[in-house]
Amino acid sequence: MTSQHSKTSVAAISIFASGGMAVAKFAVGIAIGSLALISEALHSSIDLVATIITWAVVRVSDKPADDEHHYGHGKLESVSALGVTALLYVLAGGILVEAYSRLSEGTLPPTISAVPFVVLVLDIAVNLWRARALHRAARETRSQALAADALHFASDVMGSFAVIVGLILAAGLGFWWGDAAAAAAVAVMIALLGLRMAGSTVQTLVDRAPEGAQEKATAAIRGVPGVIDVDRLRVRMVGATTFIDTIAKVPRTYPIDRVEEIKRSAQIAVDKAFGDADLTFTAVPVARNNETVRDRIMVIAHNSGLAVHHVTVHDLGAKLTVSIDLEVDADMQLEAAHDVANTLERNIQEEFGEDVEVDVHIEPLEPELPFGVDAAPERVQTIAAALAEFAGEGEIHDIHNVRVRNTDAGEIVNFHCRAAPSMSVIKVHEHVDAIERALRRAFPSVKRVISHAEPPRA
Repeated sequence: MTSQHSKTSVAAISIFASGGMAVAKFAVGIAIGSLALISEALHSSIDLVATIITWAVVRVSDKPADDEHHYGHGKLESVSALGVTALLYVLAGGILVEAYSRLSEGTLPPTISAVPFVVLVLDIAVNLWRARALHRAARETRSQALAADALHFASDVMGSFAVIVGLILAAGLGFWWGDAAAAAAVAVMIALLGLRMAGSTVQTLVDRAPEGAQEKATAAIRGVPGVIDVDRLRVRMVGATTFIDTIAKVPRTYPIDRVEEIKRSAQIAVDKAFGDADLTFTAVPVARNNETVRDRIMVIAHNSGLAVHHVTVHDLGAKLTVSIDLEVDADMQLEAAHDVANTLERNIQEEFGEDVEVDVHIEPLEPELPFGVDAAPERVQTIAAALAEFAGEGEIHDIHNVRVRNTDAGEIVNFHCRAAPSMSVIKVHEHVDAIERALRRAFPSVKRVISHAEPPRA
């Protein structure tokens, strides 16, 4: 059963129960002349109106957001609860006026019989059942309207007990003022109920964060890997949905796809904490204390939209020296390329100080590889044999998965090889680079060689 169906079903059942009990109490109250019982009947009538409103509202409040209601329709439940609160205060005021009038005039006590007690006991049983069912549905669906309805019926139980006490005092013990006093007690309970409902409803309407929600959401987001800290977090409730708006700090060295992964993980975290949550996550890139000089230079280049590689940093004690390969459009004029390089140098000096030495090597951006076709098997075998010969009995061995493709720019060779698992990356690169250079010398038609080194099979 869906939450929407559960809410509307419980509300609909409450309508019939409220109507039946209101009619029964009103009829018996008129028959015996009990203001307390009539007051309780009027209270039940207000409950009936409230339940009808609740039934109508919960059918609308779960509708999704649209072009005019960007946060959904959940606030309708709060508005309906506020309207019911106003009705309660009108009822409480009317009962107090009538009770005061009867106390002033010394009205005769009501006629006692077993009928009003049977009706009241039945009313207490029905209200207890309804309050429990509504409270359970409100907790499961996080419906403020159903919670207000449950509170109504819980208060009806106290009202019915007050009426019973009033009838006993007036008709059983001879205290003529007992019935009017019981009616006044019912009015006071209604007023207190209205005050409690108004307080929680107004807090929701003015977007007060639920108790402990900010701490819970902050903890959930801070627990996401990659989040350095939560700079700001705001929480509001709209119906059963918790809307969370946060600004979180993430490392500035992270690529965009990694930041998007953090956002998705944060949404999962708040969903787990709140059940139904809508997260707006704004990532603010910040520098971490453990950033290396190279990390900071790569951030500078990335922020400038530049492609750099082979970033080399030397600490000479008194100063830093930085060497960078900067890739620019191959057709760019030297003057323009030099301006780009100078701008990069100035940005680095602003970050590390004027005394840092920066050397930028300008080279053409590697073009997209042209369309190619696989070379003939005989050519692949020839290239593979040459690679194996150049590798010899050295550190690099087991040349395999050799592929050769013919393009307009020349031949493109790809191959895999193996090396000792303990060998450093720099050593592997040196050995493989020597094999690649030997291959290009032996086969001038080879435009590019792409190798992949891997450890021996287990």
